[in-house]
Amino acid sequence: MSHILELTDIQGNVVLAYKFPLSRYILLRVTDAAGGRDFLQRVLPHITSGELWEDGEKPEATTNISFTCKGLEALGVPQSSIRTFPVAYQEGMKARADILGDTGSSAPDKWDDCWKGDVHILLSINARTVTPLKELSEITEAEKKYLHDHYEALKHLWEASGGVEWLGEQDGNVLFYDGHPCAKEHFGFTDGIGNPAFSGMDLKPMQIPGRGKQLPDGRWVPLAAGEFVLGYPDEAQELPLAPVPHLLSRNGTFMAYRKLHQNVATFRKYLVDQGKKYEKTLDMSKYRHADGREVKGWEVLAAKMAGRWLDGTPIELSPFGENPEILNDPMKNNDFDYKNDTEGARCPVGGHVRRANPRDALGFQGQLTNRRRILRRGLPYGKSTPFDKLGNDDGEHGIIFMSLNASIERQFEFVQQQWMNYGNDFIQGNDKDILVGDNDGTTQAVIQNDPDGDRPPFICADIPRFVEVRGGDYFFIPSLTALRMISNNAISTI
Repeated sequence: MSHILELTDIQGNVVLAYKFPLSRYILLRVTDAAGGRDFLQRVLPHITSGELWEDGEKPEATTNISFTCKGLEALGVPQSSIRTFPVAYQEGMKARADILGDTGSSAPDKWDDCWKGDVHILLSINARTVTPLKELSEITEAEKKYLHDHYEALKHLWEASGGVEWLGEQDGNVLFYDGHPCAKEHFGFTDGIGNPAFSGMDLKPMQIPGRGKQLPDGRWVPLAAGEFVLGYPDEAQELPLAPVPHLLSRNGTFMAYRKLHQNVATFRKYLVDQGKKYEKTLDMSKYRHADGREVKGWEVLAAKMAGRWLDGTPIELSPFGENPEILNDPMKNNDFDYKNDTEGARCPVGGHVRRANPRDALGFQGQLTNRRRILRRGLPYGKSTPFDKLGNDDGEHGIIFMSLNASIERQFEFVQQQWMNYGNDFIQGNDKDILVGDNDGTTQAVIQNDPDGDRPPFICADIPRFVEVRGGDYFFIPSLTALRMISNNAISTI
């Protein structure tokens, strides 16, 4: 059954992937409940809803807001309501470090200073560049005019309230490679192709194969809205568990915000070193990119780690090289499953995209997978490293990763704990995800070989940690109705 979403009440970053090239994430703390609520009343008119923009015309900048559990408490939300929020949200991300694998160099005591205390509010800005992005070779401070202007206007609001203090901020930006903006992250992979679509919206992406769930007859349809937005039926045809009162939770959702630092030099060195060994196990004469370019051993290894070639072509559809015809066709580049690749000859069973979204690989026609999907938001931060350079690990570069879902525990935490940091569901024992798992230099992973089935598997040994957590927390993204209730101190569970 389709349920029309109340787009004017849902915050825009929940239902829309803005695809703006710039972002700023501002961390605030409430020092006075009344002053904090005054700030909410001031900022409410500036919050971007999910209402579709006329004629597809994007604004210069957007604003969205979310709160930690301690933030809601600081704003005066009564304990009778706070106690009905999920346990994971009440505890916060730092308290869940062992579950998430945030240990060692990713432990909370290693996080950026602004995250070591209590963050109450996350204010998010997404903005356009002044010049059309495709005409730029880099983003200068002058091109951040919309971002800066919007930021200064919001800064005036929280300073005028007298009840909110600034803790820190983080900028995000699209990366440039060879002078061109692109959807790549710092390891070089094209990112963000497989974000799910969900019901209740009349949007073209809902009809794109691979964006939702696959039916037994092979058709793709949107996932139930309740997997991502509270107050609507989910894939079990139930209303997801939600805090009370009903008006506080309806049209809201939960978000895991994580600043993920990427160890670029460590990744590239490991890829080259292991790629030389891996290449000796392959028949490289089979590999050729669609444009005729030679394929290197390290490129094949990178593709096997990720499940996609560096340009984003899925190896399940093109196992021997990049294929722009597949990549540039939205009706093809995410339209695949694993029913004919159960042993991982094309895409390893422990490959990143297969772990993050196993599709039909776990059986039950993908129904188990459908309950674990997440919406991804965010941008890279820092400057890219040219492909012909090793780069470094110490620079300020990585990804701002935001996972939106109706259930922190069932969706984000399950994927992170069971699929990224544990391999049992994929018959991989304790093997972790190569790219983002909490590897420590002693772990290994199996790369199944090969599409023609005549080569032995390759073992990636002594995998270091390529991605480290530098901060984050769990946030609640309320509806505009709920924001008004909080700002007016009008929440009651009686």
